[in-house]
Amino acid sequence: MFEFDQYLGFLSFLSILTIGFWLMIFLLTFAIPYWLTGSILEWLQERKEGVRKEVPKRK
Repeated sequence: MFEFDQYLGFLSFLSILTIGFWLMIFLLTFAIPYWLTGSILEWLQERKEGVRKEVPKRK
């Protein structure tokens, strides 16, 4: 069977694997979409302000 140091190594491997799995799930479902949405909204806002400055208002 396992010796104690092999058992600790196996547990640490499982812990690191589990942490990596949940980090990947978190990044793919929350962090990356949040970042992309904020970037797109900021880009649209800057573009809208740029169009307002370029086109003079007609009377």
